[in-house]
Amino acid sequence: MTTPKTMGAVEGQSWKVTPERVDMTRPARPERRVAIDAEPQDIIVDANKSALMIVDMQNDFCTKGGWLHSRGIDITPNKAPIQPLRRLVDGFRAADVPVIWVNWGVRKDLLNIHPSLLHSHNPSGTETDLGHPVAGTRSEVLRKGSWGAEVVDELNPGKSDIQIIKHRFSAFWDTETDAVLRNLGVRTLFIGGVNMDQCVMTTLEDASFLGYDTILVEDGTSTTSPDYCVQSVLYNVKLLYGFVTGSEAVLSGLSADG
Repeated sequence: MTTPKTMGAVEGQSWKVTPERVDMTRPARPERRVAIDAEPQDIIVDANKSALMIVDMQNDFCTKGGWLHSRGIDITPNKAPIQPLRRLVDGFRAADVPVIWVNWGVRKDLLNIHPSLLHSHNPSGTETDLGHPVAGTRSEVLRKGSWGAEVVDELNPGKSDIQIIKHRFSAFWDTETDAVLRNLGVRTLFIGGVNMDQCVMTTLEDASFLGYDTILVEDGTSTTSPDYCVQSVLYNVKLLYGFVTGSEAVLSGLSADG
């Protein structure tokens, strides 16, 4: 009998192929029920259909000498999620749940960037544009492959983690994010990162529109915007898009699962 060839990158999402037959049954992984305290209701998720998605924890947003810091913006709020996210990353890895890093990384030639997106980063027309070096810093604003686009040193993406580059606020627009998640069999996303009211929120909204279960980890996300922006995000997530929880509640649930 011919040994079947596995076609697909993920166990449980692949075909088994021989010259005579193609087995498309994709045997499901066993259910792993994880109970988590959340708002507006407590939730139960399947760890085998979940992933942790971390948005834009990169030098240009969170590190001295990065783009936001060069503009005189206080980046202290954007450093606050680092420790909760470190604990979450360790917990998700230990539980064999995927960790996905999504970061800005624009083309140097900006051929896929439209004028309105440039304007949102340079409203006066006199500031440093996307992809360009910021004088006196290590930043080339959000450019793919640059120091500013790297994940902060305090959060070290592991070799088993998944990294996705984006060039819009949402992680789902014109990227491979949706295809990667579907190949992983992911239905539930725990989302953190910066800025809460911008890239994190648009990513969470698009995930919800695409049918994913969305859970915002409140202490795993932050923003340099005013507090009313934070309150608006929390209100709308709980009202319209999903659930809000904390890192310790997530880790407690994963620990009970183990």
